[in-house]
Amino acid sequence: MKLVGISGALAGEKTSLAVNDVLVAAQHSDPSIQAELIDLKEYEIEFAVGAPLADYNEDTWDVVNKILSADFLVFGTPIYQASITGALKNLLDLLPENAFKYKVTGIVATGWSEKHFLVTEYQLKPVLSYFKGLIPTGNVFIHNDSFNEESEEITDRYVSERIQKLADEMIYLQRGINNR
Repeated sequence: MKLVGISGALAGEKTSLAVNDVLVAAQHSDPSIQAELIDLKEYEIEFAVGAPLADYNEDTWDVVNKILSADFLVFGTPIYQASITGALKNLLDLLPENAFKYKVTGIVATGWSEKHFLVTEYQLKPVLSYFKGLIPTGNVFIHNDSFNEESEEITDRYVSERIQKLADEMIYLQRGINNR
């Protein structure tokens, strides 16, 4: 199975590191899983204008195809102004309606306020559901205080445990879909 993680942050490293931790946790549980991180700050994704995918640049085409070819996905976003990033929303706007049909779509979010955990519940989950994604119950919100200020690695053991549980739940659900 191929697991693709998408970091929707265009600045900083926390979200990318958190998404990568989910990928590593999944591979720890099942070494046969192929994992790939798509960090949006490394790509020039064009603004969605409703044109056919073939009309967009190579980076946009490449990222969309990586997402569509994944067996399951984990989306990461920092919470800015009580919302997901515009870069992540733009990427989602480029996808077809059934992009996540029969795919598990996990969520990892980072932010400064404990209240921001609701952003994924009320904004990102409905969008992933629209694309027919199956959303796990164990999605993870990570307060910025859970990161080491210098290395930006997660230092909170409880957060690391939740990341492992999310990875395990995603694998379990995706295997169930694949074996139906």
